[in-house]
Amino acid sequence: MEFVTALRGNFDDQKPSLFELLSEQQLNSLLPPTLRYLLTVATHRYPRYLLRALNSFDELYALAMLAVERHYLRTRGGSFTEHFYGLKREKALQAEIPRAAATAPSIVRETLKLSEKDVWKNLAVMVAIPYLKRKLDESHEIEAPRALLGTNYTRMPSNPTIKQRIVHYYKWFLRNVYPSVHAAYYFSIIAFNLAYLFDNTKFHNPFLWIIGARIRRMNAADFQAIEALSNPKLANSPSPTSIFNPRTMGPKLLGSLSVLLPTSIFALKFLEWWYASDFAKQLSRKAAENLELPPPIVSGLSDLSAKRSQDDESAKDDDRQQKKWR
Repeated sequence: MEFVTALRGNFDDQKPSLFELLSEQQLNSLLPPTLRYLLTVATHRYPRYLLRALNSFDELYALAMLAVERHYLRTRGGSFTEHFYGLKREKALQAEIPRAAATAPSIVRETLKLSEKDVWKNLAVMVAIPYLKRKLDESHEIEAPRALLGTNYTRMPSNPTIKQRIVHYYKWFLRNVYPSVHAAYYFSIIAFNLAYLFDNTKFHNPFLWIIGARIRRMNAADFQAIEALSNPKLANSPSPTSIFNPRTMGPKLLGSLSVLLPTSIFALKFLEWWYASDFAKQLSRKAAENLELPPPIVSGLSDLSAKRSQDDESAKDDDRQQKKWR
């Protein structure tokens, strides 16, 4: 689609393609199951300390992502998976300003930079909505089969309390309304993706359209601003600080997540493919065929054989002496 846009004469080099955005979303969707798997493996070894964390994984993950994404939105202008792909978030404009972006990119960057209010709006889209969707999906998977068991499992109890009424209406919503909401959610995303693919909208997601933010490619001004944050001037720090200082160590650790976590996911997926593929099995078979192993040597076997030979010789000597006496 970028080729078609270039033929029309209105090519925007800072507009990411839909495939870049889908790759970023796929990488972001791999984070929760990967971290849950690692936590599950660790819980098998230390269940006393990690079982509660595993049971509350969704809440802990949402809180952790809230802190991480807020840091990246304030310093990098996008989420840490978007930063991994060289993308950022900025305020949406009614019309493009290519001349100003080419002549004064730093001024345009500061003008379109996300404010504190915009940061919290994006956090609601990036953290709160996925968390609510995961919870609703889990509850729907539990409540949907109960509708097949009859009215005894779905009707409201007699003389219900306020809590029972809320739970009853919530379950009714999950069984009757949520499937339509779920379908409308994905249909709206598909519609925005198609419109973005054919350059009919600036937003690839309906929630970004609601909050008035869009995703763009990072330019030289963005990299210079990030480098200025990571390498402050000496005038701002008159006294030398240690690398273990919490003020400097915290941002460095959060900054390394954009490379560390995606690389870990890639390594985990590669190992999963390697052990599940036939190619690894064939290599292991060929290596085992050409390998000649010596027979095992049991420690103490030579001593036992020596003792047995000595016992046999002593027995023969005794027999000889008995024959002489006879």
